[in-house]
Amino acid sequence: MRILLQNLTRFGDLLQSQPTLAELAGAGHEVAVACLENFAGAAALLPEASALFPLPGARFLAELDRDWHQALVAISEYADHVSQQFAPDAIINLTPALAARLLARRLHGDAVQGFSLDPLGYRHESSLWATFLEASSTRRGLSPFNIVDLFRKAAGGGQGRGQFCLRRPDAQEQAESRSRLEGQAPAATTFFVGFQLGASAAARQWPVDFFARLGELLWEQLGAVPVLLGGAGEKALAMRYRDLCAAPSVDLIGETTLSQLAAVLCQLRLLVTNDTGTMHLAAGLDIPCAAVFLATAQPFDTGPYREGCLCLEPDMPCHPCPFGTACPHDNACLTAIGVETMFASVADFCQNGRFPAGCYPGARAWLSAFDASGFMDLYSLSGHDAEPRAAWLRLERQVLRQFLDEEPLHLATTAVPVLPEALRESLRGILGQSADLLRLLEGQAVLAARTPAMKSRFLASWERLRTLWLHSPYLGVLAYLWMQEAQEAAPDLERLLTRIRRFGSCVEILTVSVHRMC
Repeated sequence: MRILLQNLTRFGDLLQSQPTLAELAGAGHEVAVACLENFAGAAALLPEASALFPLPGARFLAELDRDWHQALVAISEYADHVSQQFAPDAIINLTPALAARLLARRLHGDAVQGFSLDPLGYRHESSLWATFLEASSTRRGLSPFNIVDLFRKAAGGGQGRGQFCLRRPDAQEQAESRSRLEGQAPAATTFFVGFQLGASAAARQWPVDFFARLGELLWEQLGAVPVLLGGAGEKALAMRYRDLCAAPSVDLIGETTLSQLAAVLCQLRLLVTNDTGTMHLAAGLDIPCAAVFLATAQPFDTGPYREGCLCLEPDMPCHPCPFGTACPHDNACLTAIGVETMFASVADFCQNGRFPAGCYPGARAWLSAFDASGFMDLYSLSGHDAEPRAAWLRLERQVLRQFLDEEPLHLATTAVPVLPEALRESLRGILGQSADLLRLLEGQAVLAARTPAMKSRFLASWERLRTLWLHSPYLGVLAYLWMQEAQEAAPDLERLLTRIRRFGSCVEILTVSVHRMC
């Protein structure tokens, strides 16, 4: 089968599509990639892609501003070009935006896996996993699954262990990069450590002066030279770093193509980074990293998809921040993870090849590793696995995996962490109300099928349940799943009743599990 995978999002997300491509190719399919034109270089790193179809999104938007008729013609011409050159038998769309859904349907009608539109133009997801993928993007702090695994499941795969293997630079490219680094570093250099100073927003950047002090410690105590990495727009960060740091460094910010960046990463002992596309590139090239997750960034869903990477997040009750809200603490998380904490872990790794368990002042420290089912997971190095949010994510991971896979729901056989009594009582109350509303909805659905006047009561109860979950800091993602599932099942009474009972079983398992967490 010829499958076109469509991912019209960011650089890092496009790279993280590779494990999905690998599964499709491994099953004998020929796969091509549709991506935004400015990320076409990243798509070239996807070894399984037999063809590439860059979408000139900026040009289409400009044409839309001038004349929507011409924009429509341009989109149709792009879709026709894809059909003529590749003739896909199916589309996998991993981008939930409306424009991406429209393009996927234009390319192949109903044969779309992931995010699409139904024949009437309403949003449609091919599975609960796809619905959860979009829902988790709005409730980032409540997602226990790495986005790579969500991509795999939304595409209809995700069986067994994921493999993130980008195309590695050839021997000549690596030799050139090695010569480039050695030519700009002192003769006494023992090894190189990459520094990705920038991030998608200033609130997600570990301070440059912290990087500068870390660079001094690496040089003074290990003879290691930092290599500054980033795009041309981050040159000001490099200038500030050089002003602050007395130790040598190699500044390559804005000086590498994507293929050159990949070759440079292959020369590093380690990458120290914010949550960035460079981090994902390193993971796909099997380069270890120590990554910092600040503000809205959190490692459970966007952490590096590679075993043995260190993920540090501030040990603060407010982390991760919700999207779209101003920080009431003057961005205190930026300085919560000190230089000494980072240096101790980095030095241990560079000398012993591992990140140690123990005390990480100011940080919650996690080590990436695969779980028994082949999903990427995080395990605490700093004793934070029993912290309430981590405990809830662990429970969510166990229950939601069964729920989204449409498997029979059962209690976890592994030990469950303890939750504080106040939190348990709050969860019991919400789950108790949820169970009552679901039972009420089941009865109202039957009556509404016989008595049209009952529909208004059913809809009122439906909205009460959605609102209850939507305003819960722990059950918010269920609101999005419920909204999508109930709407799609509504025309078929038996299907609707089945979905209501399924949510009831989920609530029951969560309730019993919460009782056990004491």
